[in-house]
Amino acid sequence: LLGAGAERGCRRRSCTEVEAMRWTMLCESDPRMALAEPLPGAYLNSDSQGSCEVSLDDVLLNSSARTDEAHSTKMGENMKTEGCQRDTTGLKASSPPACSVWTTRRDGEVRLRMDEQGIGSEAPKTVHQLFQEAVRKYGDYYALASKKGGQWMKLTYKMYYDECWKAAKSFLKLGLERFHGVCILGFNSAEWFIADIGAILAGGFAVGIYTTNSPEACHYVAENCSANIVVVENHKQLEKILEIQHKLPHLKAIIQYGEEIKEKRPNLYSWSEFMGLGKDVPDTQLDDIIASQKPNQCCTLIYTSGTTGQPKGVMLSHDNLTWTAAAAGRFIMLADAQEKQELVVSYLPLSHIAAQMSDIWSAMTFGVQVFFAQPDALKGTLVDTLREVRPTAFLGVPRVWEKMEEKMKSIGAKSSAFRRKVASWAKGVGLQTNLKRMNGYSEVPVNFRLARHLVYKKVRRAIGLDRCTKCYTGAAPITRETLEFFLSLNIPVLELYGMSESSGPHTISLPHAFKLTSCGKEVTGCQTLIHKPDGDGNGEISFSGRHIFMGYLNMEEKTREAIDDDGWLHSGDLGKHDKDGFLYITGRIKELIITAGGENVPPVPIEDAVKEAVPIISNAMLVGDKAKFLAMLLTLKCNVDVETGEPGDDLTAEAVEYCQKLGSKATKVSEIISSKDKAIYAAIQKGITAVNERAVSNAQKVQKWVLLEKDFSLVGGELGPTMKLKRPVVAQKYREQIAQFYADADTPTSTETPLRQ
Repeated sequence: LLGAGAERGCRRRSCTEVEAMRWTMLCESDPRMALAEPLPGAYLNSDSQGSCEVSLDDVLLNSSARTDEAHSTKMGENMKTEGCQRDTTGLKASSPPACSVWTTRRDGEVRLRMDEQGIGSEAPKTVHQLFQEAVRKYGDYYALASKKGGQWMKLTYKMYYDECWKAAKSFLKLGLERFHGVCILGFNSAEWFIADIGAILAGGFAVGIYTTNSPEACHYVAENCSANIVVVENHKQLEKILEIQHKLPHLKAIIQYGEEIKEKRPNLYSWSEFMGLGKDVPDTQLDDIIASQKPNQCCTLIYTSGTTGQPKGVMLSHDNLTWTAAAAGRFIMLADAQEKQELVVSYLPLSHIAAQMSDIWSAMTFGVQVFFAQPDALKGTLVDTLREVRPTAFLGVPRVWEKMEEKMKSIGAKSSAFRRKVASWAKGVGLQTNLKRMNGYSEVPVNFRLARHLVYKKVRRAIGLDRCTKCYTGAAPITRETLEFFLSLNIPVLELYGMSESSGPHTISLPHAFKLTSCGKEVTGCQTLIHKPDGDGNGEISFSGRHIFMGYLNMEEKTREAIDDDGWLHSGDLGKHDKDGFLYITGRIKELIITAGGENVPPVPIEDAVKEAVPIISNAMLVGDKAKFLAMLLTLKCNVDVETGEPGDDLTAEAVEYCQKLGSKATKVSEIISSKDKAIYAAIQKGITAVNERAVSNAQKVQKWVLLEKDFSLVGGELGPTMKLKRPVVAQKYREQIAQFYADADTPTSTETPLRQ
């Protein structure tokens, strides 16, 4: 019944046949017509049919490499202004012209970066159109699998579509307004996917919120996207929203899906109650909203942190999602389900673009079957799910691969001497053979075949990756050591690189085309420019293509900083290409710290908060890039030699007074450090604990800290002429202290066990 209903719904909800046929014929005869011709009803509202005064050449962007100055100048002419000359007679104020490649308005439209040929020229489509295609192609294939009471409960693509349709009608019943947010706060589940897509079909924005966010951080996102509805997993997440709901003027309802509601409240619905709300909403009401949606309008917001700490709402259009899913999937050669169905495990946070692109959009495009891991996946149960599902593709952030590496080494250390010897031999053979393969040698030696039989196959089976042909890592840098460890076991872990602002992937490594520590090559249809390269070819990595975001919601200045006058998205990362076109990340212009778990952490607000909480602190520098947790280098306020600018050992009068209030008799920095002054150390810990309690998420808490003997200074090289902290200099100068933070294998469970020196 569900399947048949979904099938009927697909036919009922499409554009008119005349429009669809005309549109298909136009696009097939000349892909450029996708933007040159007036769009059919599914793309264009009757109240936004003004004529845009730009030529076909202005609309189209060539797909050739954009490195020469002439082409860059041409791009600049094409994309320079947000507004284009347009006849606005009779247009509503809320219908901005679709002439620029960027906008910051929630109801804004952008000019798509169409190519003249290839994948970049393919006709744009909305999320609903993509889903319709999936149902037509994969209707009876399984789409989602959730484990309930020890059994896998599965939805086919037809059933999945029908559930999303019902959710969309229920959102309308609750009063979801066009271009308003539906925030989703919970672990990966079928309900998460259905709420996300239902929100988009109903004309709202799908907005994920990290489960580790504090109530204040949840409030910022919900308020920024003018959320009408918040969907939460359980009571713990519900409490966060209840704490802030009085500050959310647009909020109309809360839905809880993961567990029974403990206490009935007005406008609080269980998942089953919610799914029944829209039964009286006519299909035609939803049909009309879907028909009004265009590929160049926003449908999803991804909130990403900047160095200032204020999250930015990355606006992604229907085309951003649907085009990128197809382009990236084809690039990594995802199989079409009609030939062979791919299987993936969903466990990475869906508030992050990497998980959304992998688990929702690419999966829908290719008919992938998605299995949901348990909420405690990252605490140890992920490998159990992997063993059971045996996925054909797997994406892990560096911390996941590191945890696997640590566990395997730990088990290996307990093996017999003979087993250890065999494993060591096999790893040596594996690494050498795979490094040769990487460099173009195709010959497989006999000892490699033997090692594969004795070791590699067993290892893959033990971690559930025996059927996995695509093992990927992204969202944060990974160490060469970890890459070589897995390569030695014949598990090439392939790096990909991108950002929320590029709808996820920009460059991807392939099994037959990868180099250790490289992020691979551009996805077909995407372009890279190394901006202002130095003598070694290092410059800021900039992107172009149909995967580039629309803009930051309501942040014009930030959008202009990200997208230059020539239309290039500036990543803030430094990098270079090698002679074969492989991209290497060599540094980061931005100060953003990316932890091993892939969390973006702006250091300045945390550093400032610590200095405010502990008045004796002079300078604080957060560290933790590529690491398991955050730590901090601290200096104390001391007197500075007026002549040389050299910091001394004597504490300032203010600092001495502070010590006295705490009951300490210390007057020198050295006295505090050498005696591990209990009063001062306790005060610092108390201050850091207070800062941690206000942290946006657990990943943004300071787990360890150390006092340095000397304050930072211009003379010492730690500070620049404007007294700005020179992070790379400090990191190099105090590398031993930083290394000591991470010398222990285990992350401290609380800030009550800091490293104190």
